[in-house]
Amino acid sequence: MSERSIGAAIARGIMVASRWVGRKIRGEMVRRVGGAARARVVFMFGLVLALNGADTATIGALAPQLKSALNISTTQIGLLSSVTLLIGAVATIPVGIMVDKVKRVPLLSLSIVLWSAATLLGAFAGSYSTLLLTRLLLGAVVATAGPAIASLTGDYFPARERGRIYAYIIGGEVAGNAFGFIVSGSVASAIDWRASFVLLAIPGFFVARNLYRTIPEPLRGGQSHLEPGVEDLIEAAARARARPHHRIVREEQVAPHADDLARQTASRLGVAPDPDLVLHDDPRDMSLAESVRYVLSIRTNVLMIISSSLGYFFFSGLTTFALLFVRGHYHVGQAESDLVLALLVVGALVGTLVSGWLADELLKRGWMNSRVVIPAVCYLGAAVLLIPGFVSTRLTPALWFDVAGAALISAANPPLDAGRLDIMPAGLWGRAESIRTVIRSLAQAVAPVTFGGLTALIAGIAAPKQAPIGTHPPEVSASTASGLEVAFLVLLVTLAAGGYALLRARHTYPSDVATAAASHQGAGHPGARDEGGGLGVMHIDDDWSTGSRQEPRASEGRGRRRRR
Repeated sequence: MSERSIGAAIARGIMVASRWVGRKIRGEMVRRVGGAARARVVFMFGLVLALNGADTATIGALAPQLKSALNISTTQIGLLSSVTLLIGAVATIPVGIMVDKVKRVPLLSLSIVLWSAATLLGAFAGSYSTLLLTRLLLGAVVATAGPAIASLTGDYFPARERGRIYAYIIGGEVAGNAFGFIVSGSVASAIDWRASFVLLAIPGFFVARNLYRTIPEPLRGGQSHLEPGVEDLIEAAARARARPHHRIVREEQVAPHADDLARQTASRLGVAPDPDLVLHDDPRDMSLAESVRYVLSIRTNVLMIISSSLGYFFFSGLTTFALLFVRGHYHVGQAESDLVLALLVVGALVGTLVSGWLADELLKRGWMNSRVVIPAVCYLGAAVLLIPGFVSTRLTPALWFDVAGAALISAANPPLDAGRLDIMPAGLWGRAESIRTVIRSLAQAVAPVTFGGLTALIAGIAAPKQAPIGTHPPEVSASTASGLEVAFLVLLVTLAAGGYALLRARHTYPSDVATAAASHQGAGHPGARDEGGGLGVMHIDDDWSTGSRQEPRASEGRGRRRRR
């Protein structure tokens, strides 16, 4: 048999094996999330977050090539990540208002197209200033993804399993980080850093197209919840829109909050709502100033925002400079550093999947504070485990501490994301998430510059550790590696502070959950609450193509009552 025939046979075998593995993974995903329709939604939302994660990680992965090709400093590399997040923070508030008022799927699809176009332009940048300018255009997906996906997830999935569902969705962000770190870095080493930007941009156009064509806009307020076993997403959305108004009212009268474990637990434990924060009017009619003031008056939400922002601050700086640190501190080349980053991604993915499931299970067993205590323990544990990982100069023992730390940092996110929906009326989901995204994006934007600046300062005043002759990659100096080590250790205090903030939130979370439940029952048109003890709903349909409203049929309208 000729070499060509052998090669063709091997190629066919790889293709067959890939298809088989793909079918197995797809079947397992469908089984775990509860049907093909649910799997489609989770997969598409995960892809959107993967784009965002890949973009952030790519800058860190290309840092060695960008330093040598453009002759720039670590601070300038940090600025490339920061400007995208700063623009996203500025745009997030108006986007959050749009998320609560217009169709979210087309809005999110358009933002992905703009993001992909801007990334593609970055591949043709001829200088650092031009590349920096293209990064200014990348704020679209940063501003839109968080509020839109939070609102859509709340409307598609019952609250009793949002921790687990969020874990799968956030898994997409972790996978995107892996793609940005490993694939983009390898492509840059083999071809050029510009090829990595092209590789990153092209999938975005296909994601936007598939999202727009295959994910229907759900009705607001939980009327389009996808129950386990649903196979056809389009058909399920059509049935939700055709549901008679009187049937929805009767269901909510019989089983208020039937799917919301957090609010059920609060009711069972006799937790009283805060009467000063219970809403009696539709929050969608709030002005921007009123909604910001209300969202920031919920103490648990403020503590969650602070903690999440501190966690993302550290993670953003870590991902930006991880490749430089691994190659300089442990004295390894591209292949070894890619393997280290792959293991870190696996750890982060495992932590994400386990924490979402664990928080939901503990909540089912009556542990009211599981969605704030678990993230607190994760942040505090990560701050402790990463110390030996950063200090050790030998890769093998340090690696396992680093993997465990990455797993715990990522594990904090699913319970926090689910908990924020628990404490907020549904009509404020988009704006509440946009306020959180503004603060989180500012923290992420400041992080790379802070890490880079602190690294440069320490490298300039401290005697660098000398590596064995011939072991340092030429683009990573010993002083840079030493500076990054100290910067990482100093800034671990942000993780500890985030954990402490969440420990304080355990005292206010039950009351804020009960307040959100009372607001769901109490807000809206009084006439819709008279029947059955005030638990009915008012439904008004917004025809977004014409701007008209028709009532009273069930729909995604703005003036409806709360969903449970």
